[in-house]
Amino acid sequence: MGVPTVLSEEEVAEGMAGLPGWERKGDEITRTYPIRYHAAVAAIVTIADRSRRVQHHADLDLRIDSLRASITTHDAGYRLTAADFDLAHRIDAIVAAHQALPLD
Repeated sequence: MGVPTVLSEEEVAEGMAGLPGWERKGDEITRTYPIRYHAAVAAIVTIADRSRRVQHHADLDLRIDSLRASITTHDAGYRLTAADFDLAHRIDAIVAAHQALPLD
């Protein structure tokens, strides 16, 4: 397994167009989800499991009423690769599923 291929600016722009709610900050993509604390904790456990399975991980920041995910490819010199956009789509689905669960 070699170094992942870094995306061109055009490929990054195309990837961003398919990720509403995500922002590019330099060579990472980030999104903050408004989500209740305990739902976010459950989402983090699922994100960690899926990340392990695809061998790609996000930096996660848990707050009382939000969860921020930041993604870049460490193995590609902290640059953006296709794996980042794949993981962002997975995280969107995971957070949406956890927000839909009854919390009380």
